[in-house]
Amino acid sequence: MATRPSCSPDGRGMMSPLPNRLGLLLALYLAQGIPFGVYSQAIPAILRSHDVPLSLISLSGLLALPWALKVLWAPWVDRHWWPRLGYRRSWILPMNLGMIAALAALMAFDPDSLRERDSVLLLFGLLFLVNLLSATQDIASDGLAVRILRPAERGLGNGVQVVAHRLGIITGGGLLLYVMGTAGWATAFAGLMALSALLLIPVLLLREPPPPEAVMDGPRGHYWRIWLGFFRQPGLQGWIWVLVTYKMADSLASAMVKPMLIDMGLSLADMGLQVSLAGAVTTIAGALLGGLLVAPLGRRNALVLFSLLQALACGAFVLPALGGGFAGLSPVTLAVMINAVEHLFGGMATAALLAAVMDRCRPDHGGSDFTLQVGILAGFGGLFYLPAGLLAEHLGYGDFFLLALAAGLLLLWPAWRYTREPHALAAASASHPPAADPEAAHVRA
Repeated sequence: MATRPSCSPDGRGMMSPLPNRLGLLLALYLAQGIPFGVYSQAIPAILRSHDVPLSLISLSGLLALPWALKVLWAPWVDRHWWPRLGYRRSWILPMNLGMIAALAALMAFDPDSLRERDSVLLLFGLLFLVNLLSATQDIASDGLAVRILRPAERGLGNGVQVVAHRLGIITGGGLLLYVMGTAGWATAFAGLMALSALLLIPVLLLREPPPPEAVMDGPRGHYWRIWLGFFRQPGLQGWIWVLVTYKMADSLASAMVKPMLIDMGLSLADMGLQVSLAGAVTTIAGALLGGLLVAPLGRRNALVLFSLLQALACGAFVLPALGGGFAGLSPVTLAVMINAVEHLFGGMATAALLAAVMDRCRPDHGGSDFTLQVGILAGFGGLFYLPAGLLAEHLGYGDFFLLALAAGLLLLWPAWRYTREPHALAAASASHPPAADPEAAHVRA
């Protein structure tokens, strides 16, 4: 059993050697990545393999709502805890246990009933619960990561978080589909449940420092001022348009890639390995490459260029959708390869976007500002899953992906018009200092 840590002068405390803390983050973000992979990667293919209509499949976009709306209860999570469990463990442990229980319910679910609308809605309800628990765990995990990583360790720590989350998506998406295609539904979800239980061990061993004094003594309603202060920043209205529109075309197109491949005859096992797993690997590569290119290109150029490349990749799906191949490749093989390239460019675009999101975070409220912006991204991106199925049914896959290409090209304009470089934002902030907030001063004191 780990011993109780001593707190450092900055209040973060030395929980344990760095490898142990990175292992804890790996477990936390892998655990929350699993349900994300289930609903975003596996479920569309599973539903289509059971002949669920595209219009009903597209409702799975609503499952992203907990991630989009978690900013609403994030301050409440920061302010309430059970002393016997610990500040962040009070949320992490119950949320993870709840996810394990929900996975057990999914294990008992009969997939043959998915041809009935009520069963699909029941499945959506279970997955919504899993996402609600996972999103709440993410709030506490992000707060814990800030406390246990010293500033010099945060680059490496954030890298571990990104890799762990993507590995969770691979596990809950591609690996789940592969196991399901070879060993069955119950075995696949039993494996996820067992893995989630194992990932609880580092959390059980965790002994965290007490909450910061500002959390214990600060006023309860102060977080409303934090949000209002964010929206009062100079030039923020234009940036909100970037957050709202940047992922629209990508979300629209990606909602129908897996259903199209199922209709083209790809099996669930092949979907897991060739589409979900390969896409996850190229996303990781794209995020690393994009992260390296953001600084030399500049924020605006990187956002526009990477989004343009992703839009062109989405448009390339038109060729296999119309039954065409290329250079001797069959339509299915071509679509699988385009999917990998699209994920590569998507990873690059995400890296550039998150760098720009961090630029918009105020030093005193970085966590709240980051969560709020990512919530806007997730919310509006998820909404574009909803019309995707209806549009694909009405237009056919070929014209649908042509529409996604056109949307991607048109929506480059907000990123070009409203993205600012860090030095420009710093100059604007210096010329428009925030008004004094006595209550905020009390919290900082």
